[in-house]
Amino acid sequence: MTQQATHILIVDDDPEIRSLLARYLGGQGYRVSVAADRRECESRIASTDPDLIVLDVMLPDGSGLDICRSLQDRRPRIPVILLTALKEDVDRIVGLEIGADDYLGKPFNPRELTARIKAVLRRAGPGEAPPPEQHVYAFDRFSADPQLRRIMRDDGQEVILTGAEFDLLKVFLDRPGRLLSREQLLDLTQGRDRNPFDRSIDVLMSRLRRKLGEQDGAAIFKTVRNGGYQMTVAVRTVPSVP
Repeated sequence: MTQQATHILIVDDDPEIRSLLARYLGGQGYRVSVAADRRECESRIASTDPDLIVLDVMLPDGSGLDICRSLQDRRPRIPVILLTALKEDVDRIVGLEIGADDYLGKPFNPRELTARIKAVLRRAGPGEAPPPEQHVYAFDRFSADPQLRRIMRDDGQEVILTGAEFDLLKVFLDRPGRLLSREQLLDLTQGRDRNPFDRSIDVLMSRLRRKLGEQDGAAIFKTVRNGGYQMTVAVRTVPSVP
């Protein structure tokens, strides 16, 4: 996916923000569409099939979170960056839980948004994806296929993870036993630095632990106070079946 061909949909009820971002991102070589509300957003998605959506949480005819949730069932799913007011910490957490790829608090610098867009597209874009990995990871009671991005239990049940949760798990699978700080995890998964109020890694870790059923058995991860997180179970790789 080249930057020149990338189509960004901006969804915000503030006409100044729509105009500013349309001009700025257009100047960066992106193709930009805009929408002022949920109805217009859904119409744009149906007619133009954007590569990424910059989505305000608060819209006049509904919540951006509902749009984000509805995109989870779309194949291929469209990456989403949420725009939230700085006080809307709960909305940011919910957004991550339902599959948003990143978030940015208002007010924001368009240059930072552009950096976030590039990072999300780099992770999602097939044109820049690394060659398929020819192995699966085996750990604890699970196997993880990085090519299919699928987690299976030993009993044959699939564990459904969001894209952000899988990205975080893979960081640990590639570095078993290594203590990783929140700053390192943010950089490795989202390509950005952590600010003192950023709780996204903690939220994702909590959800990952719950989905892997840590409460039902021995801990897979260890929390190190003022240090970060560490995967404590053994990890091995086995060839994938064609």
